[in-house]
Amino acid sequence: MKTRILLLNFVIAGALYLSAGAGNSGDSDVGQPLVPTAEDLARVAQVRKTDAEWKARLTPEQYLVLRGHSTERACSSVLLLEHRRGVFRCAGCGAPLFASDGKFESGTGWPSFTKPFVPGNIVIAEDHTLGMDRSEVLCARCGGHLGHVFDDGPPPAGKRYCINGLALKFEPRP
Repeated sequence: MKTRILLLNFVIAGALYLSAGAGNSGDSDVGQPLVPTAEDLARVAQVRKTDAEWKARLTPEQYLVLRGHSTERACSSVLLLEHRRGVFRCAGCGAPLFASDGKFESGTGWPSFTKPFVPGNIVIAEDHTLGMDRSEVLCARCGGHLGHVFDDGPPPAGKRYCINGLALKFEPRP
């Protein structure tokens, strides 16, 4: 049964991939690459909240992902089809994490990026849950779980930051 569900997820992801234009289509690849602003690069104090404060700030689904290290269902994020030029921020604290010009259609069912927008705004940690050895991606500012990074992305870096859409908020930029 799990194999059928996994296969169905990949079929749906492939259909989304093809319907989105099979690549970085849309406005995100038009013009110059996005460059972090002074505000993006400013080091902001760590965000520390109680569990009750996080529950009040986030939706129940965002809370499960960002604070509970859960994973959203494949192909469920509206951000899969987001191709406008802009920045993807942490849904928990607003830190700028990824830019649209680093987003690509991986066909996995989750928003995927080749690199962080501001590298200091993410932290990579070892994750040995579910009997796997993975590299977890966390927001450096609030410690929120974003997703995982894999070594099967496109050149030149070969990285695929596979990020939960629930962990992100999109900010369009000119």
